[in-house]
Amino acid sequence: MKTKLDLAIVLALMTVSSAVAQNVSTRTNDFEVDFSDPTKLVSSTIPVINWITPVGEINYAQESKYKIKFEIESSTPIKNITISIKESESEGEVRGSQSLEPKPGEELYSSIEKNLNLMDGQNVLEIVAENIDGVKTVSYRTVHVGESTLANASNLSRTDYAIIFVTDDYDYWNDLVNPVFDGTTIGNELKETYGFQVEVIKNATQAQVLKKVREYAEKKYEPLDQLLIFFAGHGQFDQTFGEGYVVTKESLLHDEAKTSYLSHNRLRSIVNNIPCDHIFLAMDVCFGGTFDQGLASSRGLDDETYKEASQADIVKRLLKYKTRKYLTSGGKEYVSDGIKGSHSPFARKFIEALRSRGGKDRILTLGELGGYLVSLKTLPTSGEFGDNAPGSDFVFVAK
Repeated sequence: MKTKLDLAIVLALMTVSSAVAQNVSTRTNDFEVDFSDPTKLVSSTIPVINWITPVGEINYAQESKYKIKFEIESSTPIKNITISIKESESEGEVRGSQSLEPKPGEELYSSIEKNLNLMDGQNVLEIVAENIDGVKTVSYRTVHVGESTLANASNLSRTDYAIIFVTDDYDYWNDLVNPVFDGTTIGNELKETYGFQVEVIKNATQAQVLKKVREYAEKKYEPLDQLLIFFAGHGQFDQTFGEGYVVTKESLLHDEAKTSYLSHNRLRSIVNNIPCDHIFLAMDVCFGGTFDQGLASSRGLDDETYKEASQADIVKRLLKYKTRKYLTSGGKEYVSDGIKGSHSPFARKFIEALRSRGGKDRILTLGELGGYLVSLKTLPTSGEFGDNAPGSDFVFVAK
């Protein structure tokens, strides 16, 4: 007898049977358990499907060729993995399917990467992982393909979010004068002019920063939603480790192990894994440019390209690809906090750009934002990280 159960019931049954199940996600995994031989369930582990590409549950693509990548977690050997392309989750014809079975001595636990050919319109990608005890996990991703679906995407409701971390009151480092003032002003501009949902987090510890970022990692996002993460405060670079850090409220002044600092490497990984397609990270901190070891410059899209297009068309084109962009107030160097009540030099120009409302089309792109910053004495550093796709952008759309 086979039955389909939700995660809570399955975990309860597995607990009663003294089974072990770890790292189970309820977000995209459904389970099917075969109870015909209950003795097998005592030692069986529920397979968990972790999507790497795409991260979002709903995605848009212009081309029919589409690459997926995922991992399977299971301490019980996997018997079979099936990848199918369907019209919908519940019903509709199967447009294509392929099955992966382990060869003798092989285990299907490593990353699996496949190139698929999708049809115009909606494509539901279904992955079924079954272990040798008959426990199955099913996970889905939906991909809309073609210009017509991209045009529809511009009409979907979308939300812009901003988390602004600002610290000027430190336990061990010297206090600063402008971060809270800067962050509050930027937050107000984002909310009032561009309709962002804004949270300003003041003088947070490392634990509080990570807890807040986790909240946003657990949100549900639409394909055109955006997330801006802004840091203002002290930064540090360790020459021996070759690593940059965000200094949080409780960070020690002399910390050889750097455990009281938030490393750029950890922050980069955490932010990249937030399931929002369009993320922009801005940092007004010393040594912020070491966030990306390559210090690669990004290029904004030329607004003249879209001069004759409607605002909806511009947003659609600019947000067609996955975005992981960063902008910092400097490179591998100290940057000024500025005069009290006058904003830091970086924040001053950032606010000036926001107040421009993006000009005639009322859309401020990263390229246009960068144009306001080039005159700074300390040249800001910009680039991309993680799963950023060529041609991506982040936009501020004035109300």
